[in-house]
Amino acid sequence: MADKEATVYIVDLGRSMGEKRHGRTITDLDWAMQYVWDKITNTVIRGRKTDLAGFIALRTDDTMNDYQEDDSFSNISVLSGLKQILTPDIRKLQEAIKPSRTYKGDAISALVLAIQMITAQCKKLKYKREIVLVTNGTGLINSEGLDQIKEKIEEDNITLKIVGPDFDDPESGVKEEDKDERKAQNETLLRDFIATLPENGIFGTLESAISELDIPRIKEVKHMASFKGFLSLGNAGEYETAIRIPVERYAKTMVAKPPTASSYVLRSGNEPGEGVDPATAQAPVEWESLVTIRTSRTYQVADESAPGGKADVEREELAKGYEYGRTVVPITEMDENITTLTTFAGMEIIGFVANDKYARYLQMGNVNILIASKGNQKGSLALSSFIHALFEAESYAVARLVTKESKPPMPVLLAPCLESDFEGLLEIQLPFAEDLRAYQFPPLDKVVTVSGKIVTEHRNLPNDALQDAMSQYVDSMELDLKDDDGDIIDEVPIDYSYSPLLHRLQSAVRWRAINPNGAIAEPSATLTKFSHPDEELVKKSQAELEGLIAAADVKKVLPKAKGRKRTRETEKPLSGLDVDALLNLEPKRAKISAENAIPEFKQLLSRADTVDSIRDAVKQMVHIIEEQIKYSLGDSNYQRVVEGLGTIREELVEYEEPAIYNDLLPTLKEKMLSGRLDGDRMELWWLIRKGKLGLIDQNESESSFVSEEEATKFLAAV
Repeated sequence: MADKEATVYIVDLGRSMGEKRHGRTITDLDWAMQYVWDKITNTVIRGRKTDLAGFIALRTDDTMNDYQEDDSFSNISVLSGLKQILTPDIRKLQEAIKPSRTYKGDAISALVLAIQMITAQCKKLKYKREIVLVTNGTGLINSEGLDQIKEKIEEDNITLKIVGPDFDDPESGVKEEDKDERKAQNETLLRDFIATLPENGIFGTLESAISELDIPRIKEVKHMASFKGFLSLGNAGEYETAIRIPVERYAKTMVAKPPTASSYVLRSGNEPGEGVDPATAQAPVEWESLVTIRTSRTYQVADESAPGGKADVEREELAKGYEYGRTVVPITEMDENITTLTTFAGMEIIGFVANDKYARYLQMGNVNILIASKGNQKGSLALSSFIHALFEAESYAVARLVTKESKPPMPVLLAPCLESDFEGLLEIQLPFAEDLRAYQFPPLDKVVTVSGKIVTEHRNLPNDALQDAMSQYVDSMELDLKDDDGDIIDEVPIDYSYSPLLHRLQSAVRWRAINPNGAIAEPSATLTKFSHPDEELVKKSQAELEGLIAAADVKKVLPKAKGRKRTRETEKPLSGLDVDALLNLEPKRAKISAENAIPEFKQLLSRADTVDSIRDAVKQMVHIIEEQIKYSLGDSNYQRVVEGLGTIREELVEYEEPAIYNDLLPTLKEKMLSGRLDGDRMELWWLIRKGKLGLIDQNESESSFVSEEEATKFLAAV
């Protein structure tokens, strides 16, 4: 569990913030809100109730705060108190954040309000407290009381960040020429105030803050022990010489998974035009009109005496069944408890292995770290001795781990981890014998013929020249470059290689939350940095690449021209004779067999010379599909049906005959849902919808007369 956070944002909405400066196409306020929205949406996407945020608007036309009767707090509005920010709150803030018509409003007074909000909400509780002030510094700022504010900030351990457009920053090289005198004075005042807060103050220009938005935010988590027990060597219950060391287990590496999507539907009873029309998908989604889908399951068994021939049963009345050949063997919960292995929590060392004998590919899952129990000096000394012994012996330990009582045991590998200020054991799960898969591959350096002869020179084997060329090319693409002193420069530091899937999806969700309409913003340069090799590295290795191409005799193959099947010309032999036509091997009307339906259907279409021939082939295929549905025991034939229907759809799109498919599908749907194909086939229709095998609309085929709206409505209807 991460630390609780409380952040108050103070944003200047003065009239001057609505101006565009220095050739920028957006106003200072819109530019500043890019930074503020990024911080707010990062808080929202974490979804933690303990992450609180408040919002204060500075230099507003109205006054709305607890001290509005005092003139020094005029033109300051508290738009949101400290609370968990959700998407509806973002919508309200977007409506309220507009440039005002006034220049009045004191930033120091707004800072006092922010401190009071944090003090009232957090009290003496453990919170990470932060205030972010965004202003262009063109308004009046009262410098009275800064000493008392400094003392309160340090007392409550509040971090104060002040950023503004065109603030001078020698480190980033930003300096505004011909700066307004008032802005220069205010900027100096704020900078000097932050200088008195070396531990709690940050002053920067908005240019630097915006440039850092491309760097993905890493979610911080509070480590929790996944195991607390003893690391034992020997049976302590029988031998006095056995060793037991109290240890704690924490995660060292963990897979960061992207956020998962949930399914929602439009709330029933929406007014016309509200929400989204699935056919057009043009109107913005109203968050209040979406409802979470709830799943309800019922269980039925065959019962002739019950209405409809089926009786409802409760889940508690069901028993698990395991397939034994073609027979189902039921296992009750009492019988299944017999198969559960009785285990007790603990970590027992069962052997040791030399470093060079261990195969790295055996590692499974994430890596954990073992440390001695906190506050146990004797245990820390014993674990340190064990770690150093493994390190000096160049060995790893193999242990049997049970994290909780009655949990299945798992083999783990323990490796020493020695750093300048840390000692521990790296632990990773090992496979059981059943987890290993042995695969055989042909050798890479020789070819064994059918007669058993070994050939070392073959067209499929690289020769010495090709091996040397490839080796030189790999060496030229080395990422670890060296400086003038011979030290290696890490070009790909692991701490800055972010997951494109995770962070790209998160950034898209955050963007859509504050921009309901329009296209998603392009991915940041940080995420796409490693998608392509470095240009300098490519130029450097160009000579080696050309040598590799020459050694491998690489030749460019021209792509084949793509075209519609109906317009393709049949390939003719060199003699110019059509052998199939002369021998008349194929009948005029071939019959498709159910055993090999799809290949024969494609062959029949390839020989079709008229639309009637195509219709006849489709008619045969549909008859086979209906027979498969009718005689399907449960869902045994459903996948074959979906595959066959998909083949018909794909081929008719290629042959530019979508009308044939659009005519047959409604009839097939009516037969399935009405029970004319021997029972309820609703599940099959759901699979057809899932496979997107609906009507062919005009977007897929220009020859279709079905619009996208009609196709969507047909597929959604039941």
